Amino acid sequence: MNATDQTGPILVFLGPTLRLPEAQATLDAIYLQPVAQGDILLAAHAFRPKAMVIIDGQFEDRPSVRHKEILWALAQGIVVIGAASMGALRAAELGPCGMIGVGLIFRWYRRWMLAPDDAVAVQSGPAELGFPPVTDALIDLQRTFSSLMRLGHISIAQRNSLATTAQRMNFRDRSFDKILRAGGWRREEISRLRHQLVRQKGIDALLALKLAPQLAADFAGRRPTETWVATNTFIRDLEAANIDINLINIY
Repeated sequence: MNATDQTGPILVFLGPTLRLPEAQATLDAIYLQPVAQGDILLAAHAFRPKAMVIIDGQFEDRPSVRHKEILWALAQGIVVIGAASMGALRAAELGPCGMIGVGLIFRWYRRWMLAPDDAVAVQSGPAELGFPPVTDALIDLQRTFSSLMRLGHISIAQRNSLATTAQRMNFRDRSFDKILRAGGWRREEISRLRHQLVRQKGIDALLALKLAPQLAADFAGRRPTETWVATNTFIRDLEAANIDINLINIY
């Protein structure tokens, strides 16, 4: 089978952005852990997918997914979709090369290419627990503060102050409660407003999952016009990860 046959599965690289049961209720797919260097190459050979949806990615314990291996997947005719988190970042960077971006966060990164990567980063719990998020993403917090202002719960000045506090925090420490406590808000006020949290990353992830089957069909077999070429750096990355470099030539 080749990737243009449309008989393969859809793979989804998912972590803290969306709980697995909610994702599975939206799309019947093979769900894998957040993507890291080498995972796209290995997953392609293991599952022969028609499409991949990148939502979450690793970037601390393991090297992040390389642009070059996404380009490799596209060159094989695999539809690659990105949204919400690492997927939105890579889709904004590789959109001209054929990767498909979905959602508001993707459009935000595409418009402001120098926007900080850590705007979508969160700390999460272990894989055994399903990568539960233990902090809040800056993009979700910014959307929340703007929503609270529009609803009349906070003033423009309060919105700006909260957003500034969130931006100054390291992504490992950012949380809605911590930011409001730093601003002098009382516990009961924080508890009341927490229910208004806008989880834009989750919204975008669900949209990508809903659209994935149609996108996989619409873009089936489309390959970049430029010939894919392995660079020495990419080959060294594979070797460092103990991945057989022959896999890039035998798909």
